[in-house]
Amino acid sequence: MQMRLKTLLLSAAAALSLAAAPAIADGVKVGLITTLSGGGAGIGADVRDGFMLALKNAGDAGKQVEVVLEDDQQKPDVAVQIADKMIQSDNVDVLTGIIWSNLAMAVVPAATGQGKFYLSSNAAPSALAGSGCNPLYFSVSYQNDNLHEAAGAYASEKGVKKMFIMAPNYPAGQDSLAGFKRFYTGEVVAEVYTQVGQTDFAAEIAQIRASGAEEVFFFQPGGMGIAFLKQYAESGVDIPLIGPGFSLSEDILPAVGDAAIGIKNTSHWSTDLDNPANKAFVEGFRADFGRFPSLYAAQAYDTANLLLSAMAKASPSDPEAFRAALAAAEFDSVRGKFGFGPNQHPIQDIYVLEVEKRDGELTNKIIGTAMTDRGDAYAEQCQM
Repeated sequence: MQMRLKTLLLSAAAALSLAAAPAIADGVKVGLITTLSGGGAGIGADVRDGFMLALKNAGDAGKQVEVVLEDDQQKPDVAVQIADKMIQSDNVDVLTGIIWSNLAMAVVPAATGQGKFYLSSNAAPSALAGSGCNPLYFSVSYQNDNLHEAAGAYASEKGVKKMFIMAPNYPAGQDSLAGFKRFYTGEVVAEVYTQVGQTDFAAEIAQIRASGAEEVFFFQPGGMGIAFLKQYAESGVDIPLIGPGFSLSEDILPAVGDAAIGIKNTSHWSTDLDNPANKAFVEGFRADFGRFPSLYAAQAYDTANLLLSAMAKASPSDPEAFRAALAAAEFDSVRGKFGFGPNQHPIQDIYVLEVEKRDGELTNKIIGTAMTDRGDAYAEQCQM
């Protein structure tokens, strides 16, 4: 294990070719790859805005970060091309920003293989948390299963005996339903995988109507979630919904409208989480962008602040020291309590939220805690 770690870090140092660089970073170039077109554009806007707000709030320290921003168009081949260009031509030190797990699976191993740090502000597939973990890869968000695990635990605690579960057919969707089932003790009456980018859910809603389920667990982020929630409300089906925070995040709630009010979801963050860093973040985001931030913006904000905290101690040109500085996670997270587990994925609390209207806008409020100090199911498989 130690030999693999040492080899990877030495490889990173060689790739950076900056052996004589100073120990403290006096400038870091970040490649921010995210989705800024199509059905996921709202998520990508929040990732971009949350990251840039943290740099702005950091004053002179934030000015030491140069951001190269590009749209991956939600296409793995485009994301890989962008990442290679950023590494080989733009000479970025760190990459971040990818939303979708299939894109992360295409980009992250290639980036770390070229000696670059990748800080995930969202996607965190199980394959990169377990045997595919890497010293240069940190998830600052969660592990894909986490919010879904919490939904399964919450449904079990409520005593729901029959669940219909549904997610898109890609790595995060597969992790989603695996996570839900890991903590759900009742009967899954149907397990349905939809297409990525799907916008017509008539067939699935008919299946739900006929399923005999007491509740429905659905994971449909971005434009998929908007389409499903609108069509479900119009269908007249009165089976209650529960989702992870991605399905009811602030980036999609304005488009869904009041039909979302009262729906429960699970998240590691909320606009009303009571700590000074979060209050400043939410107020600053609303002031700058005129809307409530989503969990995607919160994660990106934390990612930027983690980066800044590491830069204060070391440079990416000294990969071993920079990795140690990242692992220490010495920054004020909008989540309050935050730390990394042995596979460099978060250990954090996960809450039960409910959609409400606050100050005339749709957002979420915390109504309970589903899990405390949750790591993930794959850490033991990580050999670093």
